[in-house]
Amino acid sequence: MTAKAAIDDLIDLMAALRTPGSGCPWDLEQNFRTIAPYTIEEAYEVADAIERGDLHELKSELGDLLFQTVFHARMAEEKGAFRFEDVARAIADKMRARHPHVFGDAGARDAEEQTRRWEAQKADERAALGKTGLLDDVPVALPGLTRAVKLQKRAARIGFDWKKPRDVLDKIAEETSELVEILDSGDVSKIEDEFGDLLFVIANLSRHLNVDPEAALRRANEKFSRRFRHIERRLSDEGRLGQASLEEMEALWSEAKAIERQGRL
Repeated sequence: MTAKAAIDDLIDLMAALRTPGSGCPWDLEQNFRTIAPYTIEEAYEVADAIERGDLHELKSELGDLLFQTVFHARMAEEKGAFRFEDVARAIADKMRARHPHVFGDAGARDAEEQTRRWEAQKADERAALGKTGLLDDVPVALPGLTRAVKLQKRAARIGFDWKKPRDVLDKIAEETSELVEILDSGDVSKIEDEFGDLLFVIANLSRHLNVDPEAALRRANEKFSRRFRHIERRLSDEGRLGQASLEEMEALWSEAKAIERQGRL
């Protein structure tokens, strides 16, 4: 089956699922807002398959993500707004416009120059849509850390940025002190505000270190899970799960770290 035939089959399948009377009741009840969380979830599952290096799973997850695109396009078609073909054509046109060094006469000497041209092209597109503010089109629905980095990158374009990572570390120390000062107040709103400031600066540090904060946190989560499962197994074997002291569990945590360093966890 050709790529076009496969896409056509998927589009026809989606149309059948959304056909009143003969379609799927669940699919027929959905709208853009109810499907959006699934779209986000599928994107994360794609990222998870990539992180684990599982190409077989990646194929499946990419299919799930593609289905989400077809689903949204079908609902838009039902409203007379646009069709899947319009979505595909729009992104193809956008990519050609953003790569004049490939599809036009312009030449880019290196990746850095291409990045500058890419950003200039996106700025022109934002201006054409009436979005003149640097932060205007940073999506609100992005994960918090990801959006923080994007906001900071935009601000950095006009020089609103620290010069080096150590400057950011100094700011982290300052924000940490402010959080400590407010802790005893019991004012949940102020504590949340100061904690948010601290997270925002930590996201900025990740940008200065060229580290994806979401990827770093996912790795930390997985590391914690591996080590905690070791504690859980050891205590379960001894019949003491839920009965060990914090000191005993910290000792097992250190044991897990040692085993991990040996590549056995």
